Amino acid sequence: MAKKRDERLRLAPLGEYYEDALKIEAAIKNRTTAAEAASLLCAKLQERKANRAEMVQYLANKRGISEKEMWVQLLNGEGDISEEESSLYSQGIEQ
Repeated sequence: MAKKRDERLRLAPLGEYYEDALKIEAAIKNRTTAAEAASLLCAKLQERKANRAEMVQYLANKRGISEKEMWVQLLNGEGDISEEESSLYSQGIEQ
């Protein structure tokens, strides 16, 4: 059986407005703030799935490597993404 990782994600402070919004959202759904934060993060990541896949393909093509190899590099922290490339992703890339 695979060993379960017990590593918690650490986030930068949300700021007063978003922290209050998270607390209210959690209370309305009868969840802890941690559970609600995880749920919201997962929902946002799912929403951006197509855009993320498009960007990984773009980066792989630009570097002349396979999409799979680009995923591996990014997961291992070896992707070396430039500020310009990061900006393209934040804005939604147009090819």
